[in-house]
Amino acid sequence: MKKWKGKAVALTLLLFALYVLFNHPNLNPLYPEAAFLYCVLITVLVGIFTLDKLGRVVTEPGAMPGVPGGVHFVKAVNAKRWPVVLVGAVWAVYLLVSVGSSFIFQVNAFRDQMPTLQELDFAQDFKAVDASQLPIVDEAMARKLADKKLGERPSLGSQVVLGEPTLQQVDGKLVWAVPTLHSGVFKWLTNMEGTPGYVVVSATNPQDVEYVDGYNLKYQPGAYLWQNLLFYARFTAAPFTGLTDYSFELDDTGRPYWVITTYQYLRGFSLPEATGAIVMDCATGESRRYAIAELPEWVDRVQPENFIMTQLNNKGEFVHGYLNFSDKDKYRTSEGDTLIYNNGHCYLFTGLTSVGGDQSAIGFVMVDMVTKEPHLYRISGATETAAQRSAEGKVQQFGYQAAFPLIVNLNSRPTYFMTLKDDEGLIKQYAYVSVEDYQTVGVGDTVAEARLSYEKALKGSPGGAQIGNANAELATLTGTVARIGSEYGTSGTTYYLVLSEKPELLFSVQGSLSDELALTREGDRVKVSYYPRESGTQELTEFDNLQFTQN
Repeated sequence: MKKWKGKAVALTLLLFALYVLFNHPNLNPLYPEAAFLYCVLITVLVGIFTLDKLGRVVTEPGAMPGVPGGVHFVKAVNAKRWPVVLVGAVWAVYLLVSVGSSFIFQVNAFRDQMPTLQELDFAQDFKAVDASQLPIVDEAMARKLADKKLGERPSLGSQVVLGEPTLQQVDGKLVWAVPTLHSGVFKWLTNMEGTPGYVVVSATNPQDVEYVDGYNLKYQPGAYLWQNLLFYARFTAAPFTGLTDYSFELDDTGRPYWVITTYQYLRGFSLPEATGAIVMDCATGESRRYAIAELPEWVDRVQPENFIMTQLNNKGEFVHGYLNFSDKDKYRTSEGDTLIYNNGHCYLFTGLTSVGGDQSAIGFVMVDMVTKEPHLYRISGATETAAQRSAEGKVQQFGYQAAFPLIVNLNSRPTYFMTLKDDEGLIKQYAYVSVEDYQTVGVGDTVAEARLSYEKALKGSPGGAQIGNANAELATLTGTVARIGSEYGTSGTTYYLVLSEKPELLFSVQGSLSDELALTREGDRVKVSYYPRESGTQELTEFDNLQFTQN
């Protein structure tokens, strides 16, 4: 072998090794990224070994002075065909698998990858909203609050940066967990034991922000070489498995872990499907691979959001195959999506609209982010975007912008809830918008005020009494106050009371509902109204202390 061939092969293999080390790709040829990489490597190596046997490159001078010559490849007399056949066969297999796994040949698999949507009754399945537990802090605000908390430690803030906030439920509390990461290679070199701790931001209370130290995040996306998260996971836990969508999660004791989704393709190079996760201790690097059914209970999400959205759109696009030119029964997801929690489970929530529709939703879907079980609520109404525009129109004089809304069960009515922010991203007001009639809007400076405004708008809207579940009828009760107490929170003062006539029920009421609440004492006769719930605190919509007759 000539020297140039040996050097060329060595250089090729060195570049391949460096690519693997710094990009840590999947090395399984059954995955398209690995298959393409191997095709390129084989093509280059075959070319190095056989190019001179196929022919040679010659340069011809110009026929006349000033006329440029040409470069030509002269085929050898006894040129071998097998190198061309080998390279052609390798690429042919790659292209055949790519084309064969497209929707043209796998339309049923594309449609059925997302399981059949299980249709449920919204009022019965969706937990009634607790105003004190509404997640008013979104990702952008969580990042700002965490950055502010980090700024309280100047020596730390100059060495680390914040990672992506992750919404999760920790020991029953909904929070954003934000890891600290190395701010650069030099910071990593001087602190290879890891960044110290993370920030926890309450999703329901902007004032509840905590910096947690005592845990060194040694393995992380901000580290390099063997301490880089994906590098370490690839070469210690899953060299031949698809890895995607890592998230920072805390167990119920507050110990931090990285949860990295594993996946495989169901049809050739198409239809990626989550198969489980690698759960890695941020400090020790100790990891364990789980199937979906074996995951610890504290892991909230494994299904990548882009996988779910693609599968939902495929199900709607190919509902009657790919030759459905009339678009019969086709649907697609709405423009946005968000994560919500219901009955302790994490779901991806998005609206569904018919193809060609823009402002009208035909229903809403919630997909469990661990099991991928899809729930469909067939509620006709406004899309999330239409609800945002409606809320912004209510306060157009201020120019506030509505955050992406959450859907909540408000007295058995499907209702959008959203925050209204100024140009600096600060929450200024809150809004409720009816899903079934997005012109019915309630806005207030606190969550409680927004709810009262919304309920008044419902009563004044045409057919307002019929909006929602017919079983959720307003109950009115007159009784004697046995116990009363109050607490102050982000939504203002909340009062709790028990009536002698209904000692088994605990009532809550926002202080802004009535000025008489502050003067109410045990033994007073009161009249209250509420929408009965099967369990939990009953939230009052009307309160009147019969001891007072002032106007």
